[in-house]
Amino acid sequence: MSDIIQLLPDAVANQIAAGEVVQRPASAVKELIENAIDAGADKIKLIVKDGGKSLIQLIDNGCGMSITDARLCFERHATSKIRKADDLFAIRTMGFRGEALASIAAIAHVELKTRRVEDELGTRIEIAGSDVVGQEPEAMPAGTNISIKNLFYNIPARRNFLKSNAVEMRHIVEEFQRTALAYPTIYFTLHSDGQELFHLPPESLKHRIVHVFGGSYNQRLVPVEEETTIINLKGFIGKPEYAKKTRGEQYFFVNSRFVKDPYLNHAVVKAYEGILPADSFPLYVLFIEIDPAKIDINVHPTKTEIKYEDERAIYAILQSAVKRSLGRYNITPTLDFNQETGFSQMISPKSLEEITPPSITFNPDYNPFDSGKPSEGRRPSPIPDQWETLYQITEKVADTQLPLHGVEHGHVIEPASYTRKQPFQLHNRYIMSQIHSGFILIDQQAAHERILFEQFRQQRENHQGASQQSLFPQTVTFTGSDFQLITDLLPDIRALGFQIREFGKNTFVIEGIPADLTSGLDEREVLDRLLEDYKHNQAQLKLPKREQLAKSLARHAAIKAGVQLTAEDMADLIDRLFACEMPNVSLNGKPIILTFTLQELMERFER
Repeated sequence: MSDIIQLLPDAVANQIAAGEVVQRPASAVKELIENAIDAGADKIKLIVKDGGKSLIQLIDNGCGMSITDARLCFERHATSKIRKADDLFAIRTMGFRGEALASIAAIAHVELKTRRVEDELGTRIEIAGSDVVGQEPEAMPAGTNISIKNLFYNIPARRNFLKSNAVEMRHIVEEFQRTALAYPTIYFTLHSDGQELFHLPPESLKHRIVHVFGGSYNQRLVPVEEETTIINLKGFIGKPEYAKKTRGEQYFFVNSRFVKDPYLNHAVVKAYEGILPADSFPLYVLFIEIDPAKIDINVHPTKTEIKYEDERAIYAILQSAVKRSLGRYNITPTLDFNQETGFSQMISPKSLEEITPPSITFNPDYNPFDSGKPSEGRRPSPIPDQWETLYQITEKVADTQLPLHGVEHGHVIEPASYTRKQPFQLHNRYIMSQIHSGFILIDQQAAHERILFEQFRQQRENHQGASQQSLFPQTVTFTGSDFQLITDLLPDIRALGFQIREFGKNTFVIEGIPADLTSGLDEREVLDRLLEDYKHNQAQLKLPKREQLAKSLARHAAIKAGVQLTAEDMADLIDRLFACEMPNVSLNGKPIILTFTLQELMERFER
């Protein structure tokens, strides 16, 4: 029997490595930016086309490379960052494995131009599928200019799995934002399809956060700073009232490297305990400086996971520092045991002089056991005459047939068995209506959500979403990643009734909103909620995006619990509910209607 184990050809090995390192265009962007930072660049320009599928170009003013280094950097395991195994535990650079450029060159057309400051001419190299196509000297500025074209051109199956341009661009923006936050002193710009999305000059961390996420974030930030023998911690956290339903704005940087760490995230969320709305996630951009010998970053191909030597101590420090900052800036409630300031403002020395003790009068002849006519000073009985009439319910509206379907104990009730009396509202939350066999209770919010959802879904299918024109159109600016997401969802958002169009950099103009939205809602708030719900549900619910958007919009537009309804409103709600395809099940899969029979009531009263 012949031998069956063989060494893989370099081209195949590089493609396999590329599958780990380069999963999508954003992965290539990450590797190129990290290389530029390691090269000492303080000005980085990123240009992409078609979500990175056609072109990813990065221009930096770093140290550049010699002719030999320019050729060698595309070999596997070629790196300038480490020389021996011990160096793995003293890493302060971004990249170190030496696989990135080799992997990218195996699956794309790559052009590299690079020049050192001390050299008169630079070097230009062209590579396609790991094969060097050409190499020649070229005049160029000091630094590196690298272009990646036609990503996955020789692996059609991988290219077919890429998402739309808008989705891939959103991932690129996320990677760009992470690095821009980690290095606020570096000048960053990002251009997509000829449009500049980000222009970030060197600045402080707070200003960088505001420029990345938008001017409204200036008032949301609370500084955090703590120095210990184990770690040094600094950065910013968000005020609880600005927490969102998604984790998108949560950033940990360990020695300026972005990491994902659920354990440390739990420490931050724990510090917010008691002041954070349910199912919400706070904003934070936190930097941990630690001795590289006490961590291991070589545990994941993308280097976004780290092992710590003493993670419990780091957890405790992080939680304590965040909690202290929240208290220091009066975010968490504090208690002064020496003085209650509220009373000190209400009672002044002058008002104390005017205080007089109350006078009390009483009737000494009052006898509570006297059955006769009450004497002077005796309080009359609080129970009025003819009290029984308070419990008599008069039927002011004649019985009418309800020509729609309902459900009783899980069974369809035929229209003929349904008679509707005047509905009543309980605690401004539930609607009670009489039926032949007893009565039903309807959750008004869940009912309206179901009505609106089926209505939005029908409008979306017919592409006839009713819209109401805004008196004053609103200009709304989003973060780069949210802008890309809305761009991808724009046809579906318009189908729901939004009149919205692009208006410059990361900006939309909202000229109309769905006609069924509750009056008084702010257009920006509606769109923000719609976006947050979509991002929140995208990871949990494998539903078509149009259905997710319809559900989210229905939830925000529906009548809420606590809203008082007129009899006409309640009757209309009942009619529209039983006209739905699924009147009994809420959008969360819970019941909307509860039925109580006369037999059940008699049994409860033991008759």
